[in-house]
Amino acid sequence: MALFKKRPEGKPGEWYYCLKHSRVEEGPECRAADRLGPYGTREEASHAMETARERNEEWRTDPRWNDDADAGDGEGPKAG
Repeated sequence: MALFKKRPEGKPGEWYYCLKHSRVEEGPECRAADRLGPYGTREEASHAMETARERNEEWRTDPRWNDDADAGDGEGPKAG
């Protein structure tokens, strides 16, 4: 058993969305693997899941990245 518990990384004044507790948190409350952020404001953090969905959709439909085009060559987007 560890004598000292390592604090989660982060600073007061930074806002996070905790995936484990489904809530906005200021500073280091939960471990980094369980949170999204940091965000500049509490309001931004409160929309973290919506922001993530929007970004995932943008990336999924980005014409510069299409996994089906080269059928598994293992490379990312082509410069061009």
